[in-house]
This record gives sequence, structure tokens and C-alpha cells, in this order.
Amino acid sequence: MENVEIQQTRQVRLVTDLQRSLAYYRDVLGCEVDDWGHAVRGGLNLLLQQAQDAADVRPNPRPAERDTYPTDWRGPEQGWDTYAFIDFGDFERLADELNERGAPIAFGPVSATHSNGMTFKNIAVRDLDGYTIVFGCGAHAATEAMR
Repeated sequence: MENVEIQQTRQVRLVTDLQRSLAYYRDVLGCEVDDWGHAVRGGLNLLLQQAQDAADVRPNPRPAERDTYPTDWRGPEQGWDTYAFIDFGDFERLADELNERGAPIAFGPVSATHSNGMTFKNIAVRDLDGYTIVFGCGAHAATEAMR
């Protein structure tokens, strides 16, 4: 039997103050928001929901390191809740935009070229509840040189 295609993913995220969070995602991250709790900007597609209790809001902790990635990277140094892909050529523009909008930067911007010849660029922001959203991209060194 052939698998049914999944059209879209929307992460559901509990927040401590829905109205403040919607304002943050709109004003700082440039998302379109609505009264349902949707926060959407291109492929970044979230559904924010009011937590019953602040203790229910739990961003991801740092994962264990591992040596089985196809590069020399051992994993993130802090928990990531969302990884949003962007075009390699748009990275600096997005980093500038995030800084201009006053986004709380969790780390970056960082750029690393790994043993497999891939260059990765990441910048991460933290929202009002401590969720970390990483915006990143990658390109092979040969592709990057042509840009």
C-alpha cells in the first residue's frame, strides 16, 4: 500500500501568555498571527496554545552528544525546539533582520565547515517561554564558492 502524502506540519507549542507570545511572533519574528494562535512565516508554522499551568511549558533540554553524525559535529550545545531551513544566500539578511527587530539571540550567527565539505550557518533565537528556534542553512563548499 502506498503511503498517504502529508501536506504540512504545524508544531503545537504551549505558552505562558498567549497574547504576549502572539505579539512576539508577529513583531519580532515577522509571523502572521491570528486569534486561533497560528504564527506563520513561510515554512515556519506554529500553533501557540495557552498553557493551563506555567509548569506545562517545557522547551527541549540539551540532547546527548553523539558521534554518528556524517560530519565531525557532535550535536547542539543547547536544546533546540524548531529548526527552520532558509536559503544559504538569505542567511546574513535574516540575521540582520532578527537583530534589528530585537530578537533575543540564543547563539550565533555561526558558520562551520565540516569534514565532509559542507558549510553550515545557524542563528538561534529564544522566544518568551524559552523555546529555541534555529534558522539555518547549508551548502557544499563548491556551491558556496560559486555564490
